[in-house]
Amino acid sequence: MVRRLLWAADRRRTLAGLLISLTAGIWLLQSGTPVLAEQGEPVTHLQRARIFLAAGDYRHALEACHAEVQATPSARSYVYLTYVYHAIQAYLEHLAATDQWIRVEQLYVNLAAWRTEDLVDPPDVMARVVKELIQQGAQRQADVAAAMADRLDRALTARLWSEQALWSKARPDDWWLGVPPEWAW
Repeated sequence: MVRRLLWAADRRRTLAGLLISLTAGIWLLQSGTPVLAEQGEPVTHLQRARIFLAAGDYRHALEACHAEVQATPSARSYVYLTYVYHAIQAYLEHLAATDQWIRVEQLYVNLAAWRTEDLVDPPDVMARVVKELIQQGAQRQADVAAAMADRLDRALTARLWSEQALWSKARPDDWWLGVPPEWAW
């Protein structure tokens, strides 16, 4: 009986994850954002991060941004990394405000699950506590990355944040699923 209940819960999580990905894909199509690079063109780390954001795959978006920072450290790459941390925080706030605690747990699993053992032994979390932990950690990391971007190019960083402010104001309910159109580098 317990296994059947666990199986049903896992099934609901899987379906919810698919629904999130499908919703993100539909949003991409409606927004006119290209999902993949043209055939034969290399996909940059930041282009990959943009696609991961649209899918709601914040762990891979962070990994792509970190890879960009390592490969090509610049104010842009640090701003992009900071932006992903801010997107995580905004998404968590949206989920909390709309009382979607199951999705908070799904975000935790997305950020924490790295091994195949997690498929058979999923972590049990209290969603409200997890929300606070993730937000605090994301804020600390965002502050560090933002300071690095500012040290490298203060004028560029200021311009990019003004573009981000306009973007988030224009899309208050889903800005965290993408980046400003001017950032299609």
